[in-house]
Amino acid sequence: MRLGIVVVSYKCRELLLACLESIECHLPALLETTVVVDNASGDGAPEAVRRRWPVVQVIEEERNVGFAAAANAGMRVLETCDVVCLLNPDAVLLDAGALAAAAYLSGHPDAGVAGARILNSDGSIQPSARSFPGHRNAFFNRHSLTTRLFPRNRFSSSYLMTAWSHDDVRPVDWVSGAFMFIHRRAREAVGLLDAAYFFSIEDVDYCRRVRDAGLEVVYFPGATIRHRVGGSSRKAVYRAMAAHHRGMWHYYRKHLRGTFLLDAATFVAIWARFGLHATSYALRTLKNRCLGRPNP
Repeated sequence: MRLGIVVVSYKCRELLLACLESIECHLPALLETTVVVDNASGDGAPEAVRRRWPVVQVIEEERNVGFAAAANAGMRVLETCDVVCLLNPDAVLLDAGALAAAAYLSGHPDAGVAGARILNSDGSIQPSARSFPGHRNAFFNRHSLTTRLFPRNRFSSSYLMTAWSHDDVRPVDWVSGAFMFIHRRAREAVGLLDAAYFFSIEDVDYCRRVRDAGLEVVYFPGATIRHRVGGSSRKAVYRAMAAHHRGMWHYYRKHLRGTFLLDAATFVAIWARFGLHATSYALRTLKNRCLGRPNP
């Protein structure tokens, strides 16, 4: 069983180096099958990686092609690997469990994708395995007002799977691309990520395609990372927000289209949501500047 790791980097040099240090600490042999794809960061990350870890292969994109397209470039380099792990640059491995996750996939021919345990900086569980999104989830997702005011309501708990301890292996709808294991059988069945997703939602789409192809998506708690949410998108916050909402619309058109009126209402709701999030972020940023605090 051969495991490879793909890390897509954009303007997060120090976070990327910390991520690679964690691979060196817990899984040093995997540095030889680690590929860093840099999306024209201009921060000296490719040179720093080559100096410190010459065995790591670095791909330098001429422009920011987005996460999915960059991850695909890395996976093509690792096409001989049985399992490829997508790992965010703003995450660090906390153990050597990636080998166990890959071995689980290799030993279960009905499974195509696995996600693993993701922790927040404070050690709490970060929701990384969820139900597929639908219209109702607009009111019960992680950032919705309903979830913030009533975090234990059954609809939010069902979508985010927060009522479960995350201590056992189980089939789920989708897992986070921040720490995702993709077996060769999944790549052969559905191909690579949809490059039309620039940033975000590509993981939801990929898991849906894998499940539609008859393979399972599973949560595997035997591998753990600590993930700093937004660490890799802080240099382009509004662009990341816009890309996330474009991804929501692209996902809807691919998997959830309905009547003309429903489609129009969904389009308006998605972009109204973007406007609210962008305005909220701008106001928080202005407030923090006035108070001399760092930006959110």
